[in-house]
Amino acid sequence: MSEEPLVEELQGEELLSEELLSEEDRRHVTLYAVDCAERALPLFEAKALLDTRPYEAIEGARAFGRGGPRTKQLRTLAWAAYAAAREVGDPAAAAAARAAGSAAGAPYMHALATPHQTKHVFGPAMYLAQARELASGGDPGIGDEEIRWAIERASPAVRAVVRRFPAGPSARTRLGAFASRLEAGLRR
Repeated sequence: MSEEPLVEELQGEELLSEELLSEEDRRHVTLYAVDCAERALPLFEAKALLDTRPYEAIEGARAFGRGGPRTKQLRTLAWAAYAAAREVGDPAAAAAARAAGSAAGAPYMHALATPHQTKHVFGPAMYLAQARELASGGDPGIGDEEIRWAIERASPAVRAVVRRFPAGPSARTRLGAFASRLEAGLRR
């Protein structure tokens, strides 16, 4: 899986029925994304306490998840968190900022019949696991534990959303392995 931002535009993809992905589904996914990103945030703040962009992205996502509107401002917050990731100069902190950017991108999940859309669900948890693993000096057990936490934390509503989409490709990177494990765990 690429580490590129998980916010994208629609371009002629096959749509699932809107009944299969409601605004309420997006809110459930977003609140799950917020939980994951928030868990990683201290790793960013430890390196860049005065940079509030990841925090603001998480708060914007939380507002949507709690019933707020899905506005252009959420995209702006997501891109700002990704910019913070590029600028922070620490791999663990960068992954934590990507988790925040992914959380702010979660409201933009579309009813596209592609496995790519599940990145909106997996992204914050993947980056959480990566951030914590990197912060530990590369201990894979730490990343694996975060994936277990993320699977256990997912609500039945989030799991139901994941099951509506096709399965993703097999893993080729550590980040991809996180996604594969999340997908398998959330589909159970």
